[in-house]
Amino acid sequence: MDDSVSGKASGKATGRPGGGAGGERQAQLEYSEFQAAMLDEEKRRRKAAKIVAVLGHFLGRDKDVLEGLTVADIGCSAGFIADELASAGAHRTFGVDIDVPGLRRAAQRFGDRVRFVCADGTALPFPDSSIDVLVFNHIYEHVVDPDAIMAEMRRVLADDGVLYLGLGNRLGVMEPHYKLPFLSYLPPALADRYVRLFGRADSYYERYRTRRGLRRMVRGFRVWDYTFPVLATPAAFAGSELFPGVAGRAATAVLSRLPRPVLRALLPVVPTYLWVATKGGRRPAGPSLPQPPDPVATR
Repeated sequence: MDDSVSGKASGKATGRPGGGAGGERQAQLEYSEFQAAMLDEEKRRRKAAKIVAVLGHFLGRDKDVLEGLTVADIGCSAGFIADELASAGAHRTFGVDIDVPGLRRAAQRFGDRVRFVCADGTALPFPDSSIDVLVFNHIYEHVVDPDAIMAEMRRVLADDGVLYLGLGNRLGVMEPHYKLPFLSYLPPALADRYVRLFGRADSYYERYRTRRGLRRMVRGFRVWDYTFPVLATPAAFAGSELFPGVAGRAATAVLSRLPRPVLRALLPVVPTYLWVATKGGRRPAGPSLPQPPDPVATR
């Protein structure tokens, strides 16, 4: 693999999140320069372990989960998740972003086994149906046109390929980037004032959607919801840090036993959804779980 960043970013650099109510929404370039979480290696690798475990269950593989597959992490930034995807046995691994500083860091560390490409998600540099596994983890709220990126990912995804989606919910109470309750509920002008009032940013860039909006966003895919399987059996998905300690074990026990109708009633306010999407009729191939993955109605 190349040890340099290829491609060219489009759009205007903002330096900080911008494009609030007072101006045109612009691409977030150099995101890792102002969002320190992208450089938190331990946390990013924990997220990657969960992603790989979910993919492993869906594919019915318990080791070398991505062996022989071509994989792309869309919105890879500093490359920690892409590196873990390569470590899971991928035949070829790509990391795609417009975050040039992040891509440079990634290429310096992981360029021997991951090809990093500077490209906009609305114009992915891959042929039709050429990628076996796509990862799009907590990216949609940061981009200008998530629907266009979804269409482009569908174009490049292999006919029997899988797309992992980590999706924040607008109705999650605590906004994850700025740690302000109900921030994502607000219209842009009020959200801008809220983050300025607490000194978190000049404006609120992120644009979340409700579950209904996310279902519309993934039209054209068949989708399986892994949210409750991961929450109810976190150890099976390398996610034991989700519920630490005695209280965490108690919460896991409750979730694993709740009737399915009760869990479904909670779905509109769950803060994060973990979905696996396909272009065809592929189904989860892993072992049975206390709370199995559910199909998501996308129409």
